[in-house]
Amino acid sequence: MKKLWNKYSYAITLIILSCSLTFILSFQHHINDSDQYVKITISEGDSLWKISNQYASQHSLSNDEFISWIKKHNENISDQIFPGEEIIIPVSKRTSTSGTELASAPQE
Repeated sequence: MKKLWNKYSYAITLIILSCSLTFILSFQHHINDSDQYVKITISEGDSLWKISNQYASQHSLSNDEFISWIKKHNENISDQIFPGEEIIIPVSKRTSTSGTELASAPQE
């Protein structure tokens, strides 16, 4: 065994490091959408179109693209949404937070 280790130690170390790096990168790349994007609760009178317009300054999608993104990334979403439903929208939590700060008026 020691003879084998002495002969192939670099190759074995390289394989172990490659496998570890692959595992770490794949784990970090697979982030849940709910961790990255804003989750909102539907209120009475809301529509996907209205929500798209409401958050228009915080995303770079057209209204159709915004709605398609919501339908793709939210399970059980159809053309109708109902009050109390929670949906994930394509607005980054970081963008939403910074956008809120920029939009606020100075207090006197």
